[in-house]
Amino acid sequence: MNNPIDKVAWIHLDDGKILSTRSRGKDTYYIPGGKREPGESDLDTLVREIGEELSVTILPATATHIGTYHAQAHGHADGVVVQMTCYTADHHGTPTPSSEIEEVVWLTYADRDRVAPVDQIIFDDLHRNGQLA
Repeated sequence: MNNPIDKVAWIHLDDGKILSTRSRGKDTYYIPGGKREPGESDLDTLVREIGEELSVTILPATATHIGTYHAQAHGHADGVVVQMTCYTADHHGTPTPSSEIEEVVWLTYADRDRVAPVDQIIFDDLHRNGQLA
């Protein structure tokens, strides 16, 4: 795998649904998170990105790594891969669209075809484990 796009994401589940976001002008949903900046740890990236996108505060001490996933990067040339390192974590605040985020939604496994390829793999994993309805 040649220099994958390095992203960190927040898996927030509630009652068998997963929190997802849609950026302005897009029609695909993404699990919230984003690209790591130089020198950032996973948790630094998670806290910064979720704060920017959803106006909530992630509690780093509660973060649990649940998996790292790889897939074709959505909207990029064939062969460009994204690596998504995923965490659950408690938070303060109510997720609200901010920055480039236009919409915050709760999705189920039935919405799998509405999300990016790497998110589809994550949906499969969560559904198989009984976490996503």
